[in-house]
Amino acid sequence: MTAPPDDCLARNEWICGAYLSSRREILWDAALQHLQLTALAVLIGLALAVPLALAARRWRWAAGPVLGLTTILYTIPSLAMFSLLLPVYGLSAALVVTGLVLYSLTLLVRNILAGLRAVPEETRQAARGMGYGPLRLLLAVELPLALPAAMAGLRIATVSAVSLVTVGAIVGYGGLGNLIYSGMNTYFKAQVLTASVLCVVIAVAADLLLLGAQRLLTPWTRRQA
Repeated sequence: MTAPPDDCLARNEWICGAYLSSRREILWDAALQHLQLTALAVLIGLALAVPLALAARRWRWAAGPVLGLTTILYTIPSLAMFSLLLPVYGLSAALVVTGLVLYSLTLLVRNILAGLRAVPEETRQAARGMGYGPLRLLLAVELPLALPAAMAGLRIATVSAVSLVTVGAIVGYGGLGNLIYSGMNTYFKAQVLTASVLCVVIAVAADLLLLGAQRLLTPWTRRQA
């Protein structure tokens, strides 16, 4: 028997509205897991990258080891990274988050450090002359001026994390990657395409959201442009 003309699922078509309507809850759960893993990894990575960048800026001897170590971590293939973490975390979401955090460090640390180093020395001297102590100087002058470079790194790290979450499907915690992986195994066209498109949508939306936040937080860059 042939499939009914309106049954795109039975015909296994790439674009199928019936798939969206019948698997809405599955898609929502996968997308939500994808967002949670991405956000958690980026936030933890940012929390680690800021002190590492500050240490590398304060002590010149620390810059080489910090940048070298984070670069080495970034060069490890994702499958190898997850395999190395497997004995520690087992088949868990923590394994995926830890891997994403390690990958994000090189992007975040390098950009935050570059932003801090780009702060003009005369600006620091002027702030010190106005009575700014080290902490106030950091919070009120250096970090705000380093924000454009830091946000650029954050945008790249976030988009990369959205992409790498899909690899977590090998341990069962890949968000939309789980659907892509299972869809490829069964050659379920609509599932593969829909989950892939949603990954792209999440990445683009996250990048635009961070770009908007950057423009709001750094109004002086718009005036300079």
